[in-house]
Amino acid sequence: MPVSPALDIAKPVKPASDRSAARAVTERVHEPVFSQPLVPILTAVGVALLIVLAVTFARTAGLIAALWGAGGLATVVWLRTSRGPIYDMAYGGLIALGILVGQFLVGNPPMLSVMFTVANMVEIVLAVALARRFAPGLNLSTVEGCWRFLLSAAVVAPIPAALFAALCLYAMNGADIAASFQTWWFGHALGLAVIGTFGLALTRAHISVLHQPWKMIETVVLLGVLTGASWVVFWFSSVPMSFAIIPLLILIAVRLRVLGISVALLIVTLSSVGGAMLGYGAYAQTLSDIADRAMLAQVMVLLGCMPILLVAALLEERDLLADRARAGQVRAERASAAKSRLLANVAHEIKSPVGGVIGIGELWKSGQIGAVTDTQRDMADMLVKTARQVEALAHDLLDVARAESGAVKVDLRPTDVHGVLDDVARVTALRPEAAAVRIELECAVDGMVVLADSQRLTQVIGNLASNAVKYGAEGGVVILKAVRVTGGVRIEVIDRGPGLSAEKQTQLFEPFNRLGLERSAIEGHGIGLALAKRLVELQRGDIGVVSEPGQGATFWVELQAA
Repeated sequence: MPVSPALDIAKPVKPASDRSAARAVTERVHEPVFSQPLVPILTAVGVALLIVLAVTFARTAGLIAALWGAGGLATVVWLRTSRGPIYDMAYGGLIALGILVGQFLVGNPPMLSVMFTVANMVEIVLAVALARRFAPGLNLSTVEGCWRFLLSAAVVAPIPAALFAALCLYAMNGADIAASFQTWWFGHALGLAVIGTFGLALTRAHISVLHQPWKMIETVVLLGVLTGASWVVFWFSSVPMSFAIIPLLILIAVRLRVLGISVALLIVTLSSVGGAMLGYGAYAQTLSDIADRAMLAQVMVLLGCMPILLVAALLEERDLLADRARAGQVRAERASAAKSRLLANVAHEIKSPVGGVIGIGELWKSGQIGAVTDTQRDMADMLVKTARQVEALAHDLLDVARAESGAVKVDLRPTDVHGVLDDVARVTALRPEAAAVRIELECAVDGMVVLADSQRLTQVIGNLASNAVKYGAEGGVVILKAVRVTGGVRIEVIDRGPGLSAEKQTQLFEPFNRLGLERSAIEGHGIGLALAKRLVELQRGDIGVVSEPGQGATFWVELQAA
């Protein structure tokens, strides 16, 4: 009996997000293991060829070669191309096949070939794992990233493989365990360090520098000079002169940074170890045993030349930090300029309407726009007072904006300090909050002359005196003092108020910071001291404070004598 369409059970429709996720999983499952198969294949071929070359020309301790680049090549390509566990397994199998083929090509028997393949794979896998764990960024442009890679991948990773190979060779052929271990570790550590750092330094950022013609010419010249010097020192000189290479390496580190020094270390390694094993140079004339010659050359490169890579990393890291600092400075300057423009615009917009409010308040208070009661007169007086505070704030904001943008000009002329302090004392004494405060002046009448802008200096000292009266009124006295110091005059504004803690002193000259007194009855906006500091700096002076809690505060300004 046919089923009615109305009773047909439809399959649930998956949401669009689920379908997308399923499609992504399917694509990952069916995508090829090697998106660029030539890279791992060519790497495996290169590993096999390097094994043939190393075994043919660099065997020094029985069956172990003193110069081994196959592990370094396999490791660095693995680190640079890895895309997940499946890739890792496929790549590892391909490299193992390349190592095994290389062992057969040099004529090693099957058992020995398998043993060497296992030992090399242990070393390569361990180098990759340690580099990922302890140097995850693989960034040789920092000192930390550089030494982490060298320590984990080059120093530690070859140790288990060297021990395994040495024990196996002892069991198979009775080879000296210490000699086998030593030759393996030195040769493989050198290969991982030199080839590994070269491969990791070969980045677009480093190569892009060579697009500059003069930089390319400099690179070719320096590396060419190093090649010639290495050839002479390690192949033709009968006197040990490896120290002559160090200044060249330092110069290359300074001029060419990490990529240049990695190429230079490759050149020095091939020249020194190759010459020693082939019987050329001072090492061959001083030592008859090829293993000793090779080890001496390896130690020279590892301990004498490789640390210069850290110098290049330090310089490159400094360059990076300097670039970041410059970029941060540019952003800060732009933000400061935008803030100054905002402050100036706000101040201009405030001044005009506030002036109108003050005018209306004055007319209202004086009764010119109609009869007023005592309550209305008090309200009008409060209105005018508040408006004048806003007007003063607008003027301060405008001064701060002009000072930060460099629009404030100062006219530095010989200025009588006593006259400035006397004017400030008279004006300050007229302030309402100074009614219960005695203002004292301690300054020589004659001879106290500084190089300053009298108007701006009066503004600064007046601001300090006003603050002393407002915040230190409970001390009952404010002292305006001037004394001679080496090369100038020190002006002090002293109060006997509550004083300031060390923490608050560090925040004093920050704009809009009232040190927690925002809700107090004391009027202020927190920009007076910031403005004073900028004005003093424009007059080539210094400003500061000396204070302790409970012992008042002394604000000082030092200016050059005229």
